[in-house]
Amino acid sequence: MRAVPRHVACVMDGNGRWAQRRSLPRTAGHRAAEATVIEIIETARSAGVEWLTLYAFSTENWNRPGAEVDFLMGLVRRVVRKHAPLLLARGIRCRFLGAADPRIPRELARDFDDLTTLTDGNRGMTLTVAFDHGGRRDIVEAARSLIRNGTPAGEVTEHLFAQHLPFPDTPDVDLAIRTSGEQRISNFMLWKVAYAEWTFPEVLWPDFRAPDFLACLRTYRCRDRRFGSLPTRTNGDPR
Repeated sequence: MRAVPRHVACVMDGNGRWAQRRSLPRTAGHRAAEATVIEIIETARSAGVEWLTLYAFSTENWNRPGAEVDFLMGLVRRVVRKHAPLLLARGIRCRFLGAADPRIPRELARDFDDLTTLTDGNRGMTLTVAFDHGGRRDIVEAARSLIRNGTPAGEVTEHLFAQHLPFPDTPDVDLAIRTSGEQRISNFMLWKVAYAEWTFPEVLWPDFRAPDFLACLRTYRCRDRRFGSLPTRTNGDPR
């Protein structure tokens, strides 16, 4: 097993509770999350992670109060524009998974496209921001794509199906981290996390820092990833 997971995915959970514990509005928690995002990107890159995916906004998050959704749209736009030079300088390629809903402000969608184009030539770590993302939707869209192509049912394989998912070059998730202690998948990259190792640190996302991320990497190294098979037998093991 690789000492460092090739693909790490983070469900950035706990912003609202972080703010609530401080008697602050939920928006304060989202604002505080910015520092964590940048620190984890830098830490993952330095640790040798090749692919990092951050779950920023789900298809279900549209059900939140309109004022909070509007704040998030503005915040994400500010973060993208503010940190674009840093991402480019660090050699990080940026992509956005989802971002298809017409409710996304045109200015933000344009910023997503601009950052993707700006960093497309980078060959360092690939950062994927899952924004307006839903794992079930991706699977449905892949099935529709196969049908549109006239693919006979008998020719559909897991490999072929995966080629019709968004960003088919993305490797499966090796390590998934969900902060705040909650233990749910929340419709996140359902196909790609099929054999991911999960960790659920209790710390809320705005307080999640480099040592916490590195602790998750150490936990991963201790896992025995068998992918449904038996562990490799060594001399002295019972038959």
